[in-house]
Amino acid sequence: MTVETTLAKVDADLRAGRIPVARLRLRGLVASYPADLTVRRRLAEVYRLYGEPAEAGRWAYLDADRDPAETAAFEARHPDPLDRMVALAWRGSERSAQTETARARLAELRETASAHAGRPVHWQHVHDRARHPVQDDSAGPLACAGLVLAGLVLLGFAVLGVVTFVSWWL
Repeated sequence: MTVETTLAKVDADLRAGRIPVARLRLRGLVASYPADLTVRRRLAEVYRLYGEPAEAGRWAYLDADRDPAETAAFEARHPDPLDRMVALAWRGSERSAQTETARARLAELRETASAHAGRPVHWQHVHDRARHPVQDDSAGPLACAGLVLAGLVLLGFAVLGVVTFVSWWL
């Protein structure tokens, strides 16, 4: 289904009062076409109907005429710039954005996230972070001790099995 066909269905859903269905269609479009600023703008409009300024700010973040209060709500919900990058669901580099405003905002956010992380951050790596979040290493020794204990228990059962088998055989 094309973007235009799906947007026509979104319009029909909204006219019929099926706002949740329209939202789901638009979320699917953003996932499939993350660089389409029209789809993002429409999703922001739907979240305004829900009274969700943070989500409206999320999807209108790249617009030239975004609402500063919505942007502030989005940034407050995602104070970590890396989390904001993940939440924007952008794919590719900022050079692929349709407008100069969007390119500048994506680049600014990436630079802020890089400064915050203390290392260069790239758009493709933030999605790896979303799928595989950085784990707290403080549980590492405890997890290792648990694995060693489980291994010893299994070894004990194996020895018990061998002893039982040999005593049964003899």
